[in-house]
Amino acid sequence: MKPTLFVLAAGMGSRYGGLKQLDGLGPHGETIMDYSIYDAIRSGFGKIVFVIRKDFEDDFRKIILSKYQNHIPVEVVFQAIDNLPEGFVCPEGRTKPWGTNHAVLMGKDVIKEPFAVINADDFYGRNSFEVIAKELSQPKENKGDYCMVGFRVGNTMSESGSVARGVCETTDGYLTTVVERTAIEYNDKHEITFVDENGVTQTLEPNTPVSMNLWGFTPDYFEFSEGYFVDFLKENIEKPKAEFFIPLVVNELITKNIAKVKVLDTESKWFGVTYAADRQGVVDKLADLHAKGEYPEKMF
Repeated sequence: MKPTLFVLAAGMGSRYGGLKQLDGLGPHGETIMDYSIYDAIRSGFGKIVFVIRKDFEDDFRKIILSKYQNHIPVEVVFQAIDNLPEGFVCPEGRTKPWGTNHAVLMGKDVIKEPFAVINADDFYGRNSFEVIAKELSQPKENKGDYCMVGFRVGNTMSESGSVARGVCETTDGYLTTVVERTAIEYNDKHEITFVDENGVTQTLEPNTPVSMNLWGFTPDYFEFSEGYFVDFLKENIEKPKAEFFIPLVVNELITKNIAKVKVLDTESKWFGVTYAADRQGVVDKLADLHAKGEYPEKMF
């Protein structure tokens, strides 16, 4: 059974100033998603599912989905803040989405096979899709048998400023926890450093795995997520900025020995657009990849 690629495309890029998912950044107007879909098809994925907001469905279908129709089966599901479990009502005035794991839950009725989750506006690189497709294509005998791609932190850095990353701690190749670290940056010796919660400067080896939200799950993950979402809402429904993130659920499953998450290494270099000022750098990198022949002039 071929795995499915689940693309989280419901977010409006508030810091970026627009819908990053629909921005043509490649030399022929390609979106970042185009590269992910192209790499996923070549790596053995059999279906694409997008989660979007209903209010930009028309533009999304016209600009994005029309390109893929003859290349791979696609489906669309919708994330809405009022899509909550029975017994819960979205608080009046809530505008913030419920987070990445709420978005994942929107796929539970259409995804019945192992699946990978990605952000729509991140460039992950072909090797990352190859390694996770290979892992997801292996028979899974137990519930909670998951994986993630651990990008080498040195392949995710910016020369122009600090970054925030989920630094992975592992034992025997399996995830024990993901710790969010902010202000990771190069020092004057070009070492990768951050300041920990005790105010101590720590150094990360360039090969240290970090999470860039490229996860691999089996459908039982939806069942676990639904239960934890109820618990999350009981504690947080009146908090206007509370979000139900994927690492929140994954850490809970690992802590309770319900799931094991294999950390997959990749040689791929990640890049993305967080702020509008990042755009030109991404445009240049994509143009270079085409110039080197890694992507054809026309992908779709």
